[in-house]
Amino acid sequence: MRIGELGRRTGVNAHQLRYYEAQGLLEADRRANGYREYDENAVLRVKQIRHLLGAGLSSEDIAYLLPCAVGETPELPGCTELLDAMRSRLRRLDDQMARLAQSRGALANYIEAAEQMGSESYPPFDDAEREPVSA
Repeated sequence: MRIGELGRRTGVNAHQLRYYEAQGLLEADRRANGYREYDENAVLRVKQIRHLLGAGLSSEDIAYLLPCAVGETPELPGCTELLDAMRSRLRRLDDQMARLAQSRGALANYIEAAEQMGSESYPPFDDAEREPVSA
């Protein structure tokens, strides 16, 4: 099947499919006219990639994990390297969440202090622009 059909069957646009190919996540044969030709397994592979991306894995992580992937969801049986990579990603996400929670707490404290002091001592901000609003 050509890239347009693969895109229709998976809901992924051609640009993303070419990106997956460039990252080594997806393979295509080339016809004499240069068009990509995907086999039937490409549909499953794209669905696996999308699920793993949705879990927050990088394309580098996914390239490493795909040989272990089975099924659409995908299931990842018996691949200890895969589990180590996913645990590492989970730790990074936990670290990011902790930093965000700390930043959120600090921001909430600033807002509370500003509200207690009175809004006249702070310039109003436009949330969309994050710049003081001119009066």
